[in-house]
Amino acid sequence: MRRLALGAALAAGLCLAAAAQAAPRLFYSKSFPGSSPAYVEFTVEQSGAVVYKEAPDDPQPLRFTLRPEDTKQIFELVAKVDHFKRPLESGLKVARMGDKTYRWEDGAARNEVKFNYTTDLDAQALQEWFEKISETQQHAISVERAVRFDKLGVNKVLLQFQAAMERGRVVASDQFLPWLDRVAKNESYLNMARERAAALAAVIRSGKAKPAE
Repeated sequence: MRRLALGAALAAGLCLAAAAQAAPRLFYSKSFPGSSPAYVEFTVEQSGAVVYKEAPDDPQPLRFTLRPEDTKQIFELVAKVDHFKRPLESGLKVARMGDKTYRWEDGAARNEVKFNYTTDLDAQALQEWFEKISETQQHAISVERAVRFDKLGVNKVLLQFQAAMERGRVVASDQFLPWLDRVAKNESYLNMARERAAALAAVIRSGKAKPAE
């Protein structure tokens, strides 16, 4: 009986693993030589889990989780563009805006589309979400770098982060809390930086930070 129970548990575990592996996933990348960063890519799981990279072989990708309502909006937009089953490139003669790749992965099914510029309104709305995710992670990188290596520059970086929050350009703002708390509680940082960090952390914890739109 014990062997049967173990076998059933193993089978259940394999089924759960297979189900998790088959869960829909969204992939995005943008290559824009000359810009900063010149390349970004990330995946978004249906759970909201995101892995962000600034190189295909990035050894230290950033990981965070989107709010459920943000994840829902993103996946609804993916459905509106038919999960990338149709072309999105406008064909118009416009300036280069970066080569973008969208890919939908659902089990064995994969749909991929590439474009520079699109006139599809749903695709534009989706691109706006992707840009906000990229901008947020660039702020995350700047905040971490300043907190760790440039104590005198922390206040300036926090000002930039605050401005982005006030414009609704920040997603998953709770990922900043460890760094904000570190500054607020450490007397080795400038008082103005400590006060700003504490205020920003309080806004994030209150849930009153302006949501990404």
